[in-house]
Amino acid sequence: MSLVEVCSLDDVPVGSGRAFTIHGHRIAVFRVAEREVYALDDLCSHDEASLSEGELDTTELCVECPMHGSLFELRTGKPRTLPAFAPVATYRCEVRDDRIFVEFSE
Repeated sequence: MSLVEVCSLDDVPVGSGRAFTIHGHRIAVFRVAEREVYALDDLCSHDEASLSEGELDTTELCVECPMHGSLFELRTGKPRTLPAFAPVATYRCEVRDDRIFVEFSE
């Protein structure tokens, strides 16, 4: 595992998410507070919708799949609601010098 520089903090405004491709793999990066970010697989485990396009709940720390409404926990990737029942992978994040880094294996 290594830390991969993904983007600037300014590229992901507070309260939003954005998709990035790291080593050919799409991940969604969500920024819930000034220096608090989370990353998980961008594709919903139920129907491959882009989670980065879903509604982010910064209080509950979850994102809603834009296709069928499943809620996924940002910390664990586990679904809170159906129809999704399988979790999505999560990735450790760090913010350094206003840059977002994600731990990712090549």
